[in-house]
Amino acid sequence: MSKRAMIELKDICKSFFIGTPNEFQALCGIDLTIYEGEFVAIVGASGSGKSTLMNIIGALDRPTRGQYRLDGVDMIAAKDRELSGIRNRKIGFVFQTYNLIAKTNALKNVEMPMLYGGVTGRKRVDRAKELLAMVGMGDRMKHLPEELSGGQKQRVAIARAMGNDPAIILADEPTGALDSSTGRMVMDLFHKLHKEQGKTIVLITHSPELAEETERVVTIKDGSIIGERQGAGI
Repeated sequence: MSKRAMIELKDICKSFFIGTPNEFQALCGIDLTIYEGEFVAIVGASGSGKSTLMNIIGALDRPTRGQYRLDGVDMIAAKDRELSGIRNRKIGFVFQTYNLIAKTNALKNVEMPMLYGGVTGRKRVDRAKELLAMVGMGDRMKHLPEELSGGQKQRVAIARAMGNDPAIILADEPTGALDSSTGRMVMDLFHKLHKEQGKTIVLITHSPELAEETERVVTIKDGSIIGERQGAGI
């Protein structure tokens, strides 16, 4: 049985400073389909357009032109309120800089997306504890971000991304600020989520080695896809 298309991008372009002397085209003519349950890497050098592409996939930004469907929904036609709901329910974000709330402990950080998603108190706390245990942070749930190492912060961020059981995880350079052994631990978590829970994962990275671990590697340069190949998918 053929897999369902989860992310469908057609002729996506994104320009900044439109109509000014500084107008800049960050993306041009992006055609990309990602299927349900796939683990895909988007790889490219700094400035290649990969983070801009992730922002569009994650409905954090809109393209200048093109077509985008996420799980069958026309994301171009969707109103801002609808996009906000889709981001909360369908997509889990993991960033290089963790984006944890500073004066809030790990448990409350993980609860945050569920709070916005309308999950009630006891259920929210139980789910957050379960997720922190899953990423090996059950004994750190009362710690503030400043009391955690980089790898611990990223594991909390992954737990938070899983709060509303999203179909898609978007990870933007998730190991970029970590040493190699801690980065390995984070990548192992993504593999676990992919294999055991069937999550669709899009990994943005500049590392060919990390990209090689995924099922498919999409290479982007100067705002265009210049190649696709199969990864090792280990």
